[in-house]
Amino acid sequence: MDLRLAGKTVLITGASKGIGLACAELFAEEGCDLHLVA
Repeated sequence: MDLRLAGKTVLITGASKGIGLACAELFAEEGCDLHLVA
């Protein structure tokens, strides 16, 4: 799925497991720059 998010910066809290981890994986696949907080 192409959401045209490549190059966008995303901040995700709770990224170590659950929904936060799933979101981080999907945003990474879209080519986003990630800032993760466990």
